[in-house]
Amino acid sequence: VQLQASGGGSVQAGGSLRLSCVASGMIFRIQDIAWYRQAPGLQRELIVNDTRDGATNYAGSVKGRFTISSDNAKNTMYLQMNSLKPEDTAVYYCAFTILVIIGPPNLREDNYWGQGTLVTVSS
Repeated sequence: VQLQASGGGSVQAGGSLRLSCVASGMIFRIQDIAWYRQAPGLQRELIVNDTRDGATNYAGSVKGRFTISSDNAKNTMYLQMNSLKPEDTAVYYCAFTILVIIGPPNLREDNYWGQGTLVTVSS
């Protein structure tokens, strides 16, 4: 399974960006999706996750401004980021929990990470 993230870039404070992340390979089903970010000098943090049972959890720092969504038919997830702030500057990583076909009918659940995409917000 491979993940390809895109959509990062530079934007002024108050602006918007939409990140995308596509999974490809021997995918049976995507279980959970999540976005993390890592700012310079800081640890990677979870900013939102969306589980298969429908639970969505946002970090307080992004709640009300960021929205996670997905297109299961395309194995793609998105992160819509509005009202961006300079403190949102970070490398953003997508993460999938996927049921992978390892040899029909056998499946295995694994976690996969995208390569990271840089978001820079200027004041």
